[in-house]
Amino acid sequence: MQIIFDDKDLEELITTGRNSKYKKYTRNQKFMKALATAYNYLRLSERASDLRAISFLHYEQLTGTNGKSSIRVVNGMVERILFREFDGGIRITVLSLDDTHYGNKK
Repeated sequence: MQIIFDDKDLEELITTGRNSKYKKYTRNQKFMKALATAYNYLRLSERASDLRAISFLHYEQLTGTNGKSSIRVVNGMVERILFREFDGGIRITVLSLDDTHYGNKK
């Protein structure tokens, strides 16, 4: 699946493992490994609905968000990758790394 990043800092974090905006995540090796795994599942899926079969990602279409969906990065953490599906699930635009999912008050 083709992935287009709207957040260039997030793209740098995922592809190189380094970025000053997301510095708190680069120190957590468990998170970085899980982020790479989640990204690979996104990249290798033919359509976003295929992500439902991978239970630990907890893929869900978010209501009231104009077609956004999310997947979990790490079990036990609230961070999610938010994305929007286009062209019947052929192209995904990664929007952000969200740590406020479910009203988390960090």
